[in-house]
This record gives sequence, C-alpha cells and structure tokens, in this order.
Amino acid sequence: MKRACHHMPYGATLLPQGGVAFRLWAPAPLPIDLLVYQPDGSEQAIPCQPDALGWREAIVPGAGPGTRYHWQVHGPAGPIRVPDPASRWNPEGVDGPSEVVDPQRFRWDEDWRGRPWCEAVLYELHVGTFTPEGTYAAAEAHLADLAEDGITCIQLMPLAAFPGRFGWGYDGVLPFAPHAPYGSPDELKAFVRAAHRLGLMVMLDVVYNHFGPQGNHLSLYAPAFFTDRHQTPWGAGPNFDGPESAAVRGFFLHNALYWLEEYQLDGLRFDAVHAILDDSSPDIMETISIRARAACAGRQVHLVLENDHNDSRRLAAAGTAGRFDAQWSGDAHHALHVWLTGEREGYYAEYASAPLPMLAQSLSQGFAMVGAPHLANEAQQADNPRRRATEAVPLSCTVNFLLNHDQIGNRAHGERLHALVDEAPMRLAVAMLILSPSPPLLFMGEERGARTPFLYFADWQGELRDAVVAGRRREFAHFSAFRDEAARAGIPDPCDEATWRRCQLDWLEADSEPARRWRAWYRALLTVRHDALHPTLHRLARAGHSGEVIDGRALDIRWRFENAFGVPARWLQMQANLSAQPLLLAPEGDAADIARATPLFDVGDVSPAQLGPWSGRWRWLPAD
Repeated sequence: MKRACHHMPYGATLLPQGGVAFRLWAPAPLPIDLLVYQPDGSEQAIPCQPDALGWREAIVPGAGPGTRYHWQVHGPAGPIRVPDPASRWNPEGVDGPSEVVDPQRFRWDEDWRGRPWCEAVLYELHVGTFTPEGTYAAAEAHLADLAEDGITCIQLMPLAAFPGRFGWGYDGVLPFAPHAPYGSPDELKAFVRAAHRLGLMVMLDVVYNHFGPQGNHLSLYAPAFFTDRHQTPWGAGPNFDGPESAAVRGFFLHNALYWLEEYQLDGLRFDAVHAILDDSSPDIMETISIRARAACAGRQVHLVLENDHNDSRRLAAAGTAGRFDAQWSGDAHHALHVWLTGEREGYYAEYASAPLPMLAQSLSQGFAMVGAPHLANEAQQADNPRRRATEAVPLSCTVNFLLNHDQIGNRAHGERLHALVDEAPMRLAVAMLILSPSPPLLFMGEERGARTPFLYFADWQGELRDAVVAGRRREFAHFSAFRDEAARAGIPDPCDEATWRRCQLDWLEADSEPARRWRAWYRALLTVRHDALHPTLHRLARAGHSGEVIDGRALDIRWRFENAFGVPARWLQMQANLSAQPLLLAPEGDAADIARATPLFDVGDVSPAQLGPWSGRWRWLPAD
C-alpha cells in the first residue's frame, strides 16, 4: 500500500520532527496572528511578521493532525478571523477554523495507473444530489452499477469548500478543502480508491477563474491576488501575469497538482478557461499542463477544458505536455437540441437556421462555431467575433453530451431532455452520442432516463440571497415563456432548501420499468462502444471525416480510420433519420460493394433501402 502527499509552500505542513509549519501569503501591511486552538478550549495567538515576499510563517511544536486554527487579520474594521486559503479541511464550513490533516495517513493501492483517453465514457456527478444522503460514502455504494453499465470515468462537479450546505460548487472559496457536508478528506479518498478498484477513473471539475462572493478574504490581506487589468464576469480576475503574480500562479498550480497527487485523481476538468486571462508566456494553463504531465509521469492523467470560444489551440494528442486532451463541445448538443425540441431562444438562436448542417459539422469536424458567443460581453465579441468553424479538430479532443449540469440547470425549471423529447427520438439521440468516436459524457441519472430536474441551487443568505433570487428570475425575462411577471414568479427559488432537495436523484424511480428499459438501452450501446470502438479508436484519423445532410432531415457521417502507416483502412458510417417519416436511401453501388459492409448496430426499423422513423444504422465500410 502506498501513501500520497503533495508538498506545497501554502497551508499547514506536518514536520518530520513533529509539530506543524503554518504559512500564509499575506503581503498587505497589516498585523496578522496565527490562532491555534488548544484541546482545553483555550487559544494561542502567535504574531507573524511578513518576510520580503509577504510570507507569514509560524512553527508550532505541539500542533499535529486534528489541530484547529485561524489566521487573525487586524484590518481597518478591526480583527477578523479567516480560514487558511490553502486549508486541507474546514469541517465547520468556510468561516470555521481550518484543521491540520495528515495527508499520508490514507493507504492507496499500488497498481492503479489509469486508463487511456480513448476508453473514456464520462459520467458527471454532483455529490450533493446523487443520493439523498449527499455524501461520498453514499455515492460509493453505486459505483459498481455504473461500472457494469459501461461508465469508465466519474467526473465530479467541484468540491472546493463553499458557503452554506448546498450549491453546485462553482462558487468555492477554499480550493484545497473538500466541501465538508460531503464527507471528510479520507472519505473522498476512499471513494476514489473504490472507483479505481472497479476500473473507474475519477476526474474533478476545478474553477480557476474566480472565487465565490462570500467567504473569500484574500483581497483583505493579499490585494495583489487580483488585478483590475483583467475583468471576468465575476469581477477582477486572479493576477496571473502582473506584479507579485508568482504566489498567485503557484497557488493554482499547486492546487491542480494537489488533487492529482494527494487524491490520486485521474484528471481535471477546467471550468470556463475563456475567462482565465493571462498574458504571460507560458500562461498559467500551459504551465499547469507541463507540470502535471511531469509530476504524474507513469500514470494516465487527463486534462479537459471548458472553453465557450471553442479555441482549439490548447488541444493535442492525449498526454502532450503543455496541451490538453479534450474540450467540451456545446455545438453538437445545441444543434441537436434545437432539432429535437424546436427551442430557438437564448444560446440556441445561432443554431436555429441550420441545426442539421451544424450537427453534421460538429460530429465530423469537431466544432461548428468559434469565437465569443453572442451572450459574451461586447469587448470579447469585438476581439473574437463568433463565426463558423473552418478547421477540423481531432474528434478525440471533443467531448459530446446530450445533458450536463449547465444544459439542464440553465433552464428555468431544470428539465432533462428525457422529459422534453419522445422515446423514439431520444433513443436515436443516445445512440448517436455513444456510437460516435468522440468521448461521450452522461449526466448522473441519464442512464436510467431520470426525470428528476437539476435546478440551479445555492445556499446564500441575507442580501446576497435576495439578489440571487431576483437575478435568477430576471435572467429569463427575455424568453417568451417568462415575459409575464407571474410566470417568472413561478421559477423555483434557488436558495430554498426544497429546490435542492427536488434535484436529488430518485432511486425508487430507478427501479421502475421505464428506468430499467433505459438502462438496458444505454448498456447495450456502451457494450458496442466497448467491444467495437474502444479497441480501434487509437486509429481514428485526425481529419478527413465527412458529414452530409440527406433530404433535409437525415445525416450520413463517415469517420475515417487508418492503419499503422496512416493509410485509410476503413470507415465507420452512421446514417440517421431524424424525422417521423420513412427515408428512402439512394442505391450505394452494386451488390458486391454492399456485401462488403460490416453491420455494427441498428436503431429502429432499418432495411438496405430505407430508414424508418427515428432510426439509424452504423456499419464499417472498406476504405476503397
């Protein structure tokens, strides 16, 4: 059994000779004390003067695992007790004391090295709503079922500690401390170890573009942590490239390495990197990739981006230093959603004029659109206007999905696609997702056709709560269904505990006949992906795929696979009728050519000359 620890200059470090070294970057000219809480309830105050670079340090011989502490900052409004921003554990919440953790206490298995990216079938999971208990331990009990279904990678939504009991996790303020209501650090590690024992990778969504609006005190004692030279949707951005930026860059770099090393995670998903603004070279994202690849040599570690601009310059073959394995692709989702639902408002508007051509382009070339989305600010649109994509992106670098937390939670009532679309088109859509070469992502419960909504929820209090509730309803005022104030008043209150509870998966529903039918469908498709696609995806060509719209309502996509010498070896063809009317197919050569095709999978009523309503076929075609 092995132990894992990431050594960093931040936070509390256990010393080999006993005791703990506490370090805080606080360059502001303010008196700061370390407050150490004793077992008898008393506290020890240790004044800490800054060194030339702004570091405060105190070594406490009697401290050890379980010791709780605060930093006390004597600011203009009087003394305030703040948690360690690099706390490994804040069991009483983000305003409570930090606790010293022994990161090497947990025992890991020796033999896990991960899985290759070509085997990735991702499953996005929010710990707080995956089970009624909302804990790692409760989620762990379902891992075996997910592995049996064909999932290969659990992608956890953000775990960084945030104020309150419930939330999505994107407003974290203590990036090194797992959110306390979900369980302890060791319980999270046990979840990861259990997943590995089942052959499941575990990735984590991390947020490096902002901190949440409550519970972050960095600007008080480290104002250089932020810069007004770079403005994000959440205000001044982190200072990655200005004076005193070394400590800021190090903070986020060590955070990425901490999750990969100390928690033995198999990868990270980086939220909204288009809002991570850094003019240095190499910038912070490239630096993280370089350092992560080096630190995790010998393991399969995957780095994935969310980038609303569809900027592909950071993408490369899996494992390339300085680059990233993949990026979420909203284009395929948006185009297919428009076609299936008829919705054309909000960010669906730019896909409304040509959903099927844009879907064909997404599935065969990677992206349909590039540049700042129409909902971005004017400066971004001026610098990087939205336009049709003209260059192909390797399909292994684009993660496709039918559902994710944003696409459900951005809806006023949080409906899943299963609740919006009839079963026949939904079955075809699922097949198109899973049997395309790009890595597919499922959202928790999707594999059972869950109808549970996933609403936006956040446990804000006071004035911020009022502002968030009003803002949530104002956000939908430009949609036709919510122009009436009474309709907007019916949008669930995101700060009401009942809203959060409504989003917890219904595991009784999971045993229903419809749920069993959906699970069988997903399992069948994932079995085909595992048996027929995974062994050959390393031969998928980087370009040269084709996508065609047939009769304005069907797709013919052909993906090229090469042999070891880069010569075309065969094609995977998908023909899908995305309509309620039968589709006659044009003759495809003589009988000998047709006989050389190898069937892979059919959906619905399929014959050599016709595709029935909402049907499709997948088959291998020879290269010549």
